[in-house]
Amino acid sequence: MSRLIYIIAGEASGDFLGAQLIKAIKKEAPQVQIAGIGGTLMEREDLKSLFPMQELSLMGLTEILPHAFHLLKRINQTVQDIAQKQPAVIITIDSPGFCLRVAKKIKKITQIPIIHYVAPSVWAWREGRAEKLAKKVDQLLTLFPFEPPYFEKYGLKTTFVGHPLIEQDIKPDPDFRKTHKISSKAPLLTLLPGSRQGEIDKLLPIFLEAAELLKNSYPALQIVIPTLPHLSNLLVKRLENSHLSITIIDTQHEKYAAFFASDIAIAASGTVSLELAICGLPMVIAYKLSSITYFIAKRLIKIKNVCLVNILVGKNIVPEKLQDDCVPLQLAMELKSILQGDSEFTKEHFKQITSLLSPKNNQLPSEKAAKIVLEYCS
Repeated sequence: MSRLIYIIAGEASGDFLGAQLIKAIKKEAPQVQIAGIGGTLMEREDLKSLFPMQELSLMGLTEILPHAFHLLKRINQTVQDIAQKQPAVIITIDSPGFCLRVAKKIKKITQIPIIHYVAPSVWAWREGRAEKLAKKVDQLLTLFPFEPPYFEKYGLKTTFVGHPLIEQDIKPDPDFRKTHKISSKAPLLTLLPGSRQGEIDKLLPIFLEAAELLKNSYPALQIVIPTLPHLSNLLVKRLENSHLSITIIDTQHEKYAAFFASDIAIAASGTVSLELAICGLPMVIAYKLSSITYFIAKRLIKIKNVCLVNILVGKNIVPEKLQDDCVPLQLAMELKSILQGDSEFTKEHFKQITSLLSPKNNQLPSEKAAKIVLEYCS
């Protein structure tokens, strides 16, 4: 049996999950080899990515269509690489637009088992995807406890492994403000316009204008923008004409330090809302799709909330400003309301989030996932 595991991640959140999984696999079975596609975090764990993961970080119909030919080329390249290397198991992490197309092609030419890590949000829209996924992969690992029943009814072996966020060393850095010359008395706003260039192009101008409006009420306002290393230069260019006092950081440690040091955040909808909640930082969630993508999504989505914090706790504790409501004035008003003490966020909600993301036993999520993966290498 091959001792090679092939892992594919297509975006920043998947890169994080992949890195955690590789660490756990190495700890359990140091002799196992890893190949595949990943970003900076997975490469730090000695993965040599087949091609830059950033090429796959696309979202929305109008954003993907112009790159369709290049994506097809990368799909075929990945399938050929897998066929040549013949790994014991393939792990596809999220990014269904790419990963599941690879899985479909692989199923036609090999018998290599495929584990998909991170369930599609069938509880939110297009429940029929659960049945289709069951035909393309052999096992599913989920991050949330309510997800397995949606897939098990179609015969797909599904395991809730927990969310890797809970095993991170997420803690404050008492020197963060001093290091970045931010006054201890200044209100600090964290801006998180997303991890894709398309998101940044849409959301950053809106977030910056909201910050300008907020500064009218809080003249000492300071801004911090956590980002990824490959996006730092892009942000610097986008901020050349800004009159706000902005600090850009691009490491995981400083990102969490910024969350603890901040008073409020505006964030693009996604996993980052869970990170903010774990750090106890009140937030406003905002998002804006292209008109075409939104027109389609509005008719397919069957849930009232998009913020994972609200979905998990079953309450609207985080303001959500989406599409037509994702405008500077509304964002600034929500931020001001929270800074004035009107937030429904409480420490009890934070504790509930951590509990909901944890497996019932004492095993770490990545360790639980690694044990399942390694069963295919025995």
